Amino acid sequence: MPHTPSGGARSGTAARDSGLLSIGAVLNALREEFPEVTISKIRFLEAEGLIEPQRTPSGYRKFSPGDLERLGHVLRMQRDHYLPLKVIREHLDAMERGEAVPLPVVGRQRTGDDVLEVQEGPTVARVGRSELLAAADIGEAELAEWESYGLLVPLADGTYDVEAVTVASLVAELGRFGIEPRHLRVMKAAADREAGLVEQVVAPLKRHRNPQTRALAEARTKELAALTMKLHAALVKTALGVRLP
Repeated sequence: MPHTPSGGARSGTAARDSGLLSIGAVLNALREEFPEVTISKIRFLEAEGLIEPQRTPSGYRKFSPGDLERLGHVLRMQRDHYLPLKVIREHLDAMERGEAVPLPVVGRQRTGDDVLEVQEGPTVARVGRSELLAAADIGEAELAEWESYGLLVPLADGTYDVEAVTVASLVAELGRFGIEPRHLRVMKAAADREAGLVEQVVAPLKRHRNPQTRALAEARTKELAALTMKLHAALVKTALGVRLP
C-alpha cells in the first residue's frame, strides 16, 4: 500500500476549508454595508437559528459564501423592513425551498416622480432580557447601570427593541476606551432631541385618517432618521477634524 505523506492530509483539509471564512472575515465583509454589525450580533443570529456555520475540531466557526449571503439578507430585512427574526427565518427557508414569498406590502403611493412601496405597519422585532445579555456579551450589573442612565429602556412587557442589541454592543465597545455610561448621557439627550424633531415633521402624516398615509409616515420617519444620522456623523467628523470611511 503506498504511503501517504503527512502533508497530504493537511492539503486535503486545506482544500475542504478553501472558501470558508472566519467570523472576523465575515464581520469585515458585512461592515461595508452594515457598519454597526458586531461579532456578538452574528453569534446572536446563529443562536436564533438564522445561520448554521461549520465548526472546526477546535470549535472555531467557519462560514461558507452561502452563510455570508444569508446573513446579508437577514440584516437587510431587519434594517429595511423591521421584520422579526421568526418571519425572516420563515421567509429565507421558503426561498431556499424555491418558493416565491413576497414581503408584505399593503400598497404603493406616488410621491413626486417616484413610486414608494408602503409596508404594513412595522412589526418591531423584540429580544428578551436574557437574549440581550447573551447577544451583547454583558452581565446583569452592566445592563442595570446602562438602564439607569437611560441608554437602554425595556418595553412595557419587559422585552427590548432589537436595536437594543446594537446599542449595548456599542456601549460595551466604547467602554474599552474608557468611555463610561455616564459620559454617554449627552449622546442620549442629543438622540432624543433629534428624534423629537423627526416626530414633529411626520406627526401630521401619522394623524391622517388614510391608513396608507399613516404607513407613509413610517417610510418618512426612516428616511429622515437616515438623513439625521448622516448629518450627525458629518458634524462629529468636522468637529474632530478627522476623515473617516
